[in-house]
Amino acid sequence: MAGSQQTANQRTVAKLLAVTLIMFGFGYALVPLYDVFCEITGLNGKTGRLSGVEAAGLKTNETRFVTVEFVTNVSADMPWDFKPKTKKVVVHLGAETTVEFEATNHAAWPITGSAVPSVAPNAMARYLNKTECFCFTQQALAPGESRVMPVRFVVDEGLPANVEILTLAYTFFESTRALVDDDNAPEVRS
Repeated sequence: MAGSQQTANQRTVAKLLAVTLIMFGFGYALVPLYDVFCEITGLNGKTGRLSGVEAAGLKTNETRFVTVEFVTNVSADMPWDFKPKTKKVVVHLGAETTVEFEATNHAAWPITGSAVPSVAPNAMARYLNKTECFCFTQQALAPGESRVMPVRFVVDEGLPANVEILTLAYTFFESTRALVDDDNAPEVRS
């Protein structure tokens, strides 16, 4: 009797270990799976990325235009101004387009921020591909510093015919705040 109970306990432990390993593996794979899912479905407004060489090789559709609007935000506790220099552009499909955004740090300390892009309608995000974007890297601004930041993009010729307007939105979030002597400035946060 004791031998069969020990065997049953060992099977239960083995099953629990197997379930734990499977759960860990699934949790580890969720982020890449989510990225693939978003890329396929266009959910979450994630845009594609092209190299400059790939963009230069694209055929421009001179007969079709689409309007791309730009919306900007900063997180509530971030003392930056952030705005597009142009609120919207009308572009040919397949043509590489450059627009500029400007950010200003109004704090008395340096701040590093990260921009998170999104596209509306969400399902059309796969048709907007960027070749250059300030959102690819963190942006560090010194106290009082302003910076003009370009975005180069191409709207893919495969964009459905019923879509006439795309909205490219960016929200800046604080990545880190540098330690300074200013009594009003919080210490480093990551």
